[in-house]
Amino acid sequence: MPETVMISSKRNVFGSKGRTGLDFMILVVTGSWFCLTALCVSATTQADPPSPQKNQKLRFGQNGEFKILQVADMHYANGKTTPCLDVLPSQNFSCSDLNTTVFVNRMIQAEKPNLIVFTGDNIFGFDCSDSAKSLEAAFAPAIASNIPWVAVLGNHDQEGTLSREGVMKHIVGMKNTLSKFNPPEVHIIDGFGNYNLEVGGVKGSGFENKSVLNLYFLDSGDYSKVSSIFGYDWIKPSQQLWFQRTSAKLKKAYLSGPMSQKDAAPGLTYFHIPLPEYASFDSSNMTGGKLEPDGNGISSPSVNSGFFTTLVSAGDVKAVFTGHDHLNDFCGNLMNIQLCYAGGFGYHAYGKAGWPRRARVVVASLEKTEKGSWGDVKSIKTWKRLDDQHLTGIDGEVLWSKSSGGKISSDTCKTTLVLHKLDTE
Repeated sequence: MPETVMISSKRNVFGSKGRTGLDFMILVVTGSWFCLTALCVSATTQADPPSPQKNQKLRFGQNGEFKILQVADMHYANGKTTPCLDVLPSQNFSCSDLNTTVFVNRMIQAEKPNLIVFTGDNIFGFDCSDSAKSLEAAFAPAIASNIPWVAVLGNHDQEGTLSREGVMKHIVGMKNTLSKFNPPEVHIIDGFGNYNLEVGGVKGSGFENKSVLNLYFLDSGDYSKVSSIFGYDWIKPSQQLWFQRTSAKLKKAYLSGPMSQKDAAPGLTYFHIPLPEYASFDSSNMTGGKLEPDGNGISSPSVNSGFFTTLVSAGDVKAVFTGHDHLNDFCGNLMNIQLCYAGGFGYHAYGKAGWPRRARVVVASLEKTEKGSWGDVKSIKTWKRLDDQHLTGIDGEVLWSKSSGGKISSDTCKTTLVLHKLDTE
């Protein structure tokens, strides 16, 4: 497909970067979200979801760390026949989806994460001749690594030969994945792929049987299904209710014995489409880049469904990680929650020639107890790596610190993390 057409892979649905010309935000009355009956929400009823694979317990390593690799917007299509977008002229004839595969492999080998998280637009369905085969190829490096991995859906995954439901069912059935179709205890919930994972403390420590880090994954949808609302989809009341209940349940377990704690365990949240609150940042209050050219540089829904308020009220989530806007890779602190992009990863996705594709890494570190054992989470740090010769690390920062009560200002968040160049040759 000609480059002028392919560059529109995210933009063509809504014209210029999906901005609708609507300057208003539709505020949903949050009080109605706490209804407990199915009539209170517009939700999707799922039938016969795939049986989840045997649960693999995630836990911190003996080094007291848990590392997550985020891969955003692979836009995988048909492998070696797929053209790259927005690369240097010298790369045009040799670049394909295989460059994306090589980058995933390089990141896995360099960082050796405990979990790999794919945050949507894993495939670009419109250009896939067989969505199932494209999914298998896209996730092949993660599967081969034998590292646990999970995925959520973006707005392009379902545009091929599989429906949105079909894409998630296929993902759940793949090897080594901890992805879930939807929470088994919830029969009515919007979207496909809302679930949480618990990360236990170090084996042999007092926190071995506690979740010291909680991970939330949500389906942020694709496009608005409301005829009067133009633009991208949003996280619905049914999903927020599930999140609230799950957060409260995890907090209750963490505050009770054994090793009862005073505060909730920190949480991290992953989904595809950024919240409207991502527009709160500029060069004065963020770490990283904001290069998207249209509007305010953020392609969020025109509806503010209030999920950010829900996160603030829950109190446990310290950072949110999204994709969707490939040329944004910043983190910014809003009301003590870090809102972060990963930056564009895939080569069959729009980007910027000479601006390297990139990935985000997050590391949670435990503190030592007085008895020399590993305790609960002390800090959460992040950095990005570029797909250059040395996988150069950039923008290292502390997202959250127990010692500061999580109040990390823009002046103190930057750290001297050693992000050396890796010799991968």
